[in-house]
Amino acid sequence: MPNVTLPDGAVHALPDGATAFDLAQKIGPGLAKAALAALVSTDGGQNWEIRDLHRPLLDDCSARLLTEKDDLPQTLYVLRHSTAHVMAEAICRLYPQTKLVYGPPVDDGFYYDIDLEEPITPEAFPRIEAEMQKIISEDRPFTRCDFNREEGLTKVRSENNRYKVDNAVRAEGDLSFYVTGTPGKNFEDLCRGPHIPSTGRIKAFKVLQVSGAYYRGDQNEKQLQRVYGTAFPSRKLLEEHLHRLEEAKKRDHRRIGPQLGLFHLQEEAPGAVFWHPRGWAMYQIVQGYIREMLGHNGYYEVNTPQLMDRSLWEKSGHWEKFRDNMFSTETEAHTFAIKPMNCPGHIQIFKQGLRSYRELPLRLSEFGSCHRNEQSGVLHGLMRVRAFVQDDGHIFCTDEQVPEEVARFCDLVKLTYGDFGFTDMHIRLATRPPLRTGDDATWDRAEAALARSLSELGLHYELAPGEGAFYGPKIEFNVRDCLGRPWQLGTIQIDYVMPGRLGARFVGEDNTPHVPVMLHRAICGSLERFLGILIEHHAGSFPLWLAPIQVAVTTVSEKSVSYGHEVVNWLRQHGMRAVADFSSDRIGPKKQRARDQKIPYILVIGEQEAVDKSVNVNNRDGVTLGTFPFERFVEGCVHEITTRGREQPEGTS
Repeated sequence: MPNVTLPDGAVHALPDGATAFDLAQKIGPGLAKAALAALVSTDGGQNWEIRDLHRPLLDDCSARLLTEKDDLPQTLYVLRHSTAHVMAEAICRLYPQTKLVYGPPVDDGFYYDIDLEEPITPEAFPRIEAEMQKIISEDRPFTRCDFNREEGLTKVRSENNRYKVDNAVRAEGDLSFYVTGTPGKNFEDLCRGPHIPSTGRIKAFKVLQVSGAYYRGDQNEKQLQRVYGTAFPSRKLLEEHLHRLEEAKKRDHRRIGPQLGLFHLQEEAPGAVFWHPRGWAMYQIVQGYIREMLGHNGYYEVNTPQLMDRSLWEKSGHWEKFRDNMFSTETEAHTFAIKPMNCPGHIQIFKQGLRSYRELPLRLSEFGSCHRNEQSGVLHGLMRVRAFVQDDGHIFCTDEQVPEEVARFCDLVKLTYGDFGFTDMHIRLATRPPLRTGDDATWDRAEAALARSLSELGLHYELAPGEGAFYGPKIEFNVRDCLGRPWQLGTIQIDYVMPGRLGARFVGEDNTPHVPVMLHRAICGSLERFLGILIEHHAGSFPLWLAPIQVAVTTVSEKSVSYGHEVVNWLRQHGMRAVADFSSDRIGPKKQRARDQKIPYILVIGEQEAVDKSVNVNNRDGVTLGTFPFERFVEGCVHEITTRGREQPEGTS
């Protein structure tokens, strides 16, 4: 007889074989009607599993029933997973020759990969949506059918779908299938679940786009069609999301970046960026800012090799957990890997010489060039690349120093994000994943240390069960951009495992060797991804301190060109990034070109300005701010840059 503990601490005793639906009915008929699925944990809340309402609760457990009103990623996950199945059934009805591959939920929606000779175009989306609506109106239950491994493999092989056979062979243990309705009569798909109770619970959905994708990212495989969609608990939420998508299209960094001459991508270097002069200037501005902030916070910048022997990655644990994402090469009977991260290299620096507790905390930072073998199908502009630079850092300290170091980092992160224009920050505590190094006692200690640090700082946080790094739990810092989209940026992770595995030691006050605590931390993460987020957040209209070109100097006629040259030179001498447009075009088109390039300030210089040594100031929004003495304009700009826009002096706004 399982005992089920609810989030409020209440405990319900249920008969053997009872389900989450039985639990919901016991609590109340309203909840039983509203519930979509359940979150279940059998280890006291360390790890949570989303389960169908009608699957048995086998052991004593903690549980939370999910409804449409729960603003949780797990609620959207199960809703979208079920909608993906409905879309797959609709496509199979309309295109009987379809071979299904797989259809997972993803950020903001879901997709289903299909093998179909006939191309699906956007013109077909209304037909697919109409067929989906029929299935939803039939309100058929999602029925789970479990088979032992041998029976399941026999069943899936009979379907003559090599993709499903491959998926079944790759799956561990027994196999499950889901039927939307009656087994043997309605649509069926190999799936581990979970799903909502019935198709009728789907309230709002949309088929969004179709693209090409190779099976498992292998370019030697046949190209498939990937049909994307999304689903929400209500029509209102869906419409808000679709509006954000339209706004996001206007801000897409893959369009704005080349348009402003910042960067480009090409097939000959998949997942790598060609930075143009203006883009590289902005890249260096961001990097210089982070370097300055780290210097103020007591970090020593280092640089470690990109290519290191496999044996080091085996000792650190990366080879076992991460090797599919590592590029490697062989020479002189040795296997070398291009580093996907910087932590093992920093430990090697720590190990040089006998360290004393008096040297701790030791804070090392690196703008480390890393490479990860991401599948081609997931590459996405600057947001998901194979070659990137991390603003990585590692703090070697004692247990007693952890709370202070976490507090210092939280303050640093908040200030940094504010300077870049992000004011809405949320914190998550990601706990132990299924695949990890270290024993449970070590993980208990690490998770408690981070939770205690956040509590002492008075910072609200959400738990992210199972999402920690393989070597330790982490605090994640998420920001929302101007469209309300969440972006996970900085992290700080506590690691009691890797320093010991790689032989890091220091001499303590007791004159005996100790293993240091290692805090992995990053503020921006990948600089490439961070630049992509900045481009979309600001839509290319960057604050003055961050703009690759800050001022455009334009002249009304040839008579003011000489003074125009003086103004450009003076601006550059003051460290400002300025360009000139002294062409014979009329002043209107000149100003428009500067606005198209989203340059913050456009100076118009005519004969009177040349006499007065003044400038007529316009902004990129088309507003004329007035005529000011040149020195006053420069002073205002310098103030705006040094305060990073926190204050706007007269003459520049």
